[in-house]
Amino acid sequence: MERRLEAGGFQRIAWSILVWGSLGLLVWAPFLYVAIRRRRPSDWGAFGSFMLYECVTLPWAATEGEGAGDPILGVVVMVSLLTATGMLLFALFDRPTPKPVGMYGAMPAPQPQPLQRNPYMR
Repeated sequence: MERRLEAGGFQRIAWSILVWGSLGLLVWAPFLYVAIRRRRPSDWGAFGSFMLYECVTLPWAATEGEGAGDPILGVVVMVSLLTATGMLLFALFDRPTPKPVGMYGAMPAPQPQPLQRNPYMR
């Protein structure tokens, strides 16, 4: 059985705000949530790639000395944040299934009448 994980626009934006608000430190969190819920190998791959990103960029940033900083590290961080945001907004979650639309102008179904007692039978 295929597991679906639907998310509305607000939830997608909330996950994206978490990614940007934590300055990329929690970029792996929404992908772990999706991987646990859906259990697809591709979701675990996305989680693993962003976790590997954290394990590489944090020591990379910590080993940089004082000064202007590393422009390559900045580009890597921005590209990964934009990639994560794009995946969260457009590709990761399933679209909500459309709800069936009722027919407008259709005649309502007749309501069942309560049973009437026969006055001649007592």
